[in-house]
Amino acid sequence: MLVELKNTTRKLCVIGDPVLHSKSPLIHNTMLAALGLDYVYLCQPVPAGETAAWLTAAKQAGYAGFNATMPHKEALVPLMDDLDPDARLYGAVNTVCLREGRAIGYNTDGLGFLRALADAGVRPEGKQVVLLGAGGAAKAVALKLSQQGAGRVWVCNRTAEKAEALCAQDPAGRLVPAGFDPDTLRRLCREADLLVNSTSLGMAGGGGQFGDLGFLDALPPEAAVFDVIYHPAETALLARARAGGHTARNGLGMLLYQAVYALERFTGTAIDAAAMAEKVAPLLAEP
Repeated sequence: MLVELKNTTRKLCVIGDPVLHSKSPLIHNTMLAALGLDYVYLCQPVPAGETAAWLTAAKQAGYAGFNATMPHKEALVPLMDDLDPDARLYGAVNTVCLREGRAIGYNTDGLGFLRALADAGVRPEGKQVVLLGAGGAAKAVALKLSQQGAGRVWVCNRTAEKAEALCAQDPAGRLVPAGFDPDTLRRLCREADLLVNSTSLGMAGGGGQFGDLGFLDALPPEAAVFDVIYHPAETALLARARAGGHTARNGLGMLLYQAVYALERFTGTAIDAAAMAEKVAPLLAEP
């Protein structure tokens, strides 16, 4: 991608460890070019434990802001001068805006997930949800679903303590910890309106695979299935769900929309999220 740099160009980036595989520079630079905004978006490896040092360096280097992925999302929280409600609720920051020496932390993951749900015609209000996993992605999904009035969200995880810890963070009390064994998943799926996989199972590059996808057969016909994974575009879980007649979506929509909402915060520019996602999505299509 050709990016024009001028003396006035403002800097943005994504930090993480590892991070050189990130699609964020491609997504953001494409959006910035389409909007005609004088910014450039870079990729900056920052090792674990160096979050505070990076924040100081970013301020000194005149960055307008940055996105954060593992392992920095939680480490950024106590370093912020202010937090938006979602970042405070999740205890994690994925977007930092630097303004007049102050660092304001946001989290756009939950908003991105909600917009992806809406694109598929799924509203969370009153829905019974089976959520697989209890990691960082699960936290944003689970707490946003509860905040939006989901009837109940079963957080299914192999390590019971992690599921219990996540559920304890829900002020509304809609999250319920549950096991990850086949019998439990089948039982819960019988009552589900929505199933979301927030684990790495099925991810390209070594995320592992589900040993048994039979629990999908217990879902009611109208239940929708989402996977936060976007590479590959169709995981084994999504293929099985689609074959069973379910609405099935991967994580590309969530990825694109969280980036759109982050860029709005960086630049103060209102963006047509649907139009921008449509423009960027083909660039991320698998060969």
